[in-house]
Amino acid sequence: MATLLLAESVPRDGHVLVLGAGGGLELKLFAEQQPGWRFVGVDPSAEMLKLANATLGSLASRTHLIEGYIDTAPEGPFDGATCLLVLHFLSSEERLCTLKELKRRLKPGAPLVVAHHSFLQTEREKARWLNRYAAFAAASGVPVSDAKNAIKAIGARLPLLAPEQEVALLQEAGFESIELFYAGFTFKGWVAYSPS
Repeated sequence: MATLLLAESVPRDGHVLVLGAGGGLELKLFAEQQPGWRFVGVDPSAEMLKLANATLGSLASRTHLIEGYIDTAPEGPFDGATCLLVLHFLSSEERLCTLKELKRRLKPGAPLVVAHHSFLQTEREKARWLNRYAAFAAASGVPVSDAKNAIKAIGARLPLLAPEQEVALLQEAGFESIELFYAGFTFKGWVAYSPS
């Protein structure tokens, strides 16, 4: 989905920033599907970047991997960016700062694709969505005890926000034409654009 959304705007020879490159799975998929794109992958974990390099194999020649956070990412400007499964680890203030810095590194009209945990945060709604997440994990083969431990950790450790708060932060950071493209239990995904 992220590749398709980026490809609507990113040219064939585009330069894409991947914030939270992790083990390189999304970088590999992007590189396989778009042979003309070049990438910068940023992640705070040196071990994950080693894994990303191994995952990319021969595709690594089109990717520059950087250990760090958004402030260590090159200025660009980039034709597009992704930030998948990252923002739910950041406080509202850190998210806003990160989103502003992402926008600053994008060309006018360039897309940003984000996806992470986001659901209603009243006590009742939070419990209901986390229980649904655990039930889905268990139905997918995850041991019930592991699924319950996962939702306990998510509920206690992640500074989660409701979807409308996520959209408000994207707007405050200066993005426009914000669209929800994915909703699966506790996960939501948006595509937003740097002003033209």
